[in-house]
Amino acid sequence: MKTALFSTPRPEPGHLIPTLGSGLVVLLALPVFLVAGWPIGGWALAAVIWVAVHAIDALLRRARGDAANVAASGVQAFGLFFKAVGLLVVLVAAAVASPDLAVAAAVTYALAYTFELGLSLATYFGVTR
Repeated sequence: MKTALFSTPRPEPGHLIPTLGSGLVVLLALPVFLVAGWPIGGWALAAVIWVAVHAIDALLRRARGDAANVAASGVQAFGLFFKAVGLLVVLVAAAVASPDLAVAAAVTYALAYTFELGLSLATYFGVTR
């Protein structure tokens, strides 16, 4: 019955718990940055990126509309592409200006994103019909 795990259709779970979880990771990173003496600018950049990505997600969710609508699908695809490229542009620009700041921001954002992904998968596979 292992194949049923991936073949069983499930409704899309809510986004609130994973979003709050990743936000908690970003908030808990602040005391770590303060105690360790790491550049606070790296934490601030990660927090700004996190807020911007979730703001774009909220806009895309509102614009989603009907899944069968070709225009809505195009907006979703462009939005996902824009988020990825925008994130990379910001991190590359930060790396050129200050490599330490960029590494701190990238690691902090990556931890928050990974935690959010894990929570999303847990809520998706935990949903029963």
